[in-house]
Amino acid sequence: MKRFSWRPASDIAVDLGTANTLVLVKGEGVVLDEPSVAAVETGTGRVRSIGLEAKRMLGRTPEGVEAVRPLQDGVIANFDVAEKMLRHFLRTVITRHLLRVKPRLIVSVPSGITEVERRAVRDSAKTAGVREVQMVAEPMAAAIGVGLPVDTPVGSMIIDIGGGTTEIAVIALSGIVADASIRVGGDEMDRGIVQFMRKSYNLMIGEPTAEMIKIQIGSVMPLDPELVMPVKGRDLVSGLPKTVQVHSEEIREAIQEPVQQIMNAVRHALELTPPELASDILEYGIVLTGGGALLRGFDRLVVHETGLPVQIAEDPLTCVVRGTGKILDDPDRYRDVLTT
Repeated sequence: MKRFSWRPASDIAVDLGTANTLVLVKGEGVVLDEPSVAAVETGTGRVRSIGLEAKRMLGRTPEGVEAVRPLQDGVIANFDVAEKMLRHFLRTVITRHLLRVKPRLIVSVPSGITEVERRAVRDSAKTAGVREVQMVAEPMAAAIGVGLPVDTPVGSMIIDIGGGTTEIAVIALSGIVADASIRVGGDEMDRGIVQFMRKSYNLMIGEPTAEMIKIQIGSVMPLDPELVMPVKGRDLVSGLPKTVQVHSEEIREAIQEPVQQIMNAVRHALELTPPELASDILEYGIVLTGGGALLRGFDRLVVHETGLPVQIAEDPLTCVVRGTGKILDDPDRYRDVLTT
């Protein structure tokens, strides 16, 4: 994107995720992709930094500063910090435009969100200086971003595995016919790896290290060959820094519980699916989106557990925000998927 644009950012789509926040401006595409992290001074509550700079501080902050994730399990847990973070991201985008207006905003939210959580999202956006706020369910936005025919009578099934939530939905005629929204995702897997390293190696590691292990050697199905990597942390017995060699089979065992919860939710959604739509899914298959779709072997695991054809979406990390962008481009077609 150019440093400045003459066109005002009047229509903006936001994927307010537990792990990352993505912002798309109509006519320009994705203009911002930052971690949903803020560094806050514990005494005053003043936000010191937001985004990538704050994420680098996770587990490394001095006394008096805390790196926090204002969104937990896909919804706002710290309203004050979330509002400041959203305002910072919107201001970053709007100030790149010479003509500045209060934008209209579409925010993607989990399909299982409560009315109180929905109000928190709306109030955060309004306080951040937005003219109008509309919401779309994350699996619906992901399906539109992938290019599935959500407004036709044909059934489409999508599994969106994010940082805090996993959204499973069967979609037809611009509505979610059967769904399962569970507050289990990549963060739960990271916590499983932290606990495993503690129990098996007496090694204390932080969640950023656990995430790196998951990305480098994590898998949900056997690999050929299996992978190994050195992991550094603090020995819980001696208190000294230590390095151990960790194998991919061990990490597979560490993340087994959250992966099994996701598969149980997939089966539950399929059980709720009407027979006519089930036949469509048998023909057209399931689409995987979200960061969890990149975990080695997840598509093979879903095929093994369900017997249905499965494909991973192209660029699964941006499917949700690209879907909200398509809604901005064609509001008449997708009017029925939005809520205020």
